[in-house]
Amino acid sequence: MILAIQPVQGEATTHTVYQPLADYIGKVTGKKCILLTHDNFFSYWQTIHQGKGYDLALDEAHFTDYRIRRLGFTVLVKVPDMVSYSLVMLSGKAVISPAHLVGRRIATLGIPSVGAARLNAIFPNPSRQPITMEIDTVEQGMQMLLDGKVQAAILPTPFVNQRKAQGADVRVVLLTEPIPNLALSTGPNLAADAREVLRKALLEADKSDAGRVMLRAMGMEKFEPATAAIYTGQSRILAEYWGY
Repeated sequence: MILAIQPVQGEATTHTVYQPLADYIGKVTGKKCILLTHDNFFSYWQTIHQGKGYDLALDEAHFTDYRIRRLGFTVLVKVPDMVSYSLVMLSGKAVISPAHLVGRRIATLGIPSVGAARLNAIFPNPSRQPITMEIDTVEQGMQMLLDGKVQAAILPTPFVNQRKAQGADVRVVLLTEPIPNLALSTGPNLAADAREVLRKALLEADKSDAGRVMLRAMGMEKFEPATAAIYTGQSRILAEYWGY
C-alpha cells in the first residue's frame, strides 16, 4: 500500500513525522505501507489528481473533497479541529492591513495549496498584487520572514502559534476563515471491510502502544471521526483559482 502525504514540512521531516503512521497502517492491514512524498505542491497535485500510484492520502480539505467527488475515495478519519492560515509579519513592522503589502514580497506554499488560494483571495485585484515568493516548506517561509527576505508570509495558524511559543517575534495581520483539518482518505481498491477495520483502529489508536507512538510523532492525541459531508464544497478553490 502507498500513503501519499502533502508537502508542507519537506520530504525528510515528512518521513520522520509520518513513517509511524505508515507502520501503524501496515500493522493493522497486514500490508506493507510505503510513504509517498513530494518536494512541492505542484508535483504532489500531478500525482494525486488522477488517483493513480497511491492507495491512501493525508492532506488538505480541498484535495480530500476532490478525490471524494472525482475519484471515489472514502474519508476514514481527520486530524482534530479546524485549521486556518495566518498572514504574518515581523512584530516591529508598521503594517495595519494587507493592502499595505501590495508590491511587497510574501512567502507562500505553491499552487494548488490552500495557502496559495487564501493569498489569492486576500488580493483579488489583478493590478494590486504582492510579489509572491513560493516556498517548499512552512519552515522555509518562516525563516525567510525572520531573515528579512520577505515582508510577510501566509502559513498554517497551528505552525505560526507553535513558532511564536518558541520565541519567533512575529504578529498576525490577518486570520483566514477556518476549514476542516487534514483528512486521511482511501481509494476504492481497499475493500469496504478493510476500510472499516482501519477506521476503527485509527480512531482507537490512543488505546495501544503502537498507536500512541504514531500519534506522538504526529503531535496529536487522537484522530477524529470524519465524513464526506464535512469536506463538501472545499474543492471549489481548485476550480475558482486554477480551473482544476
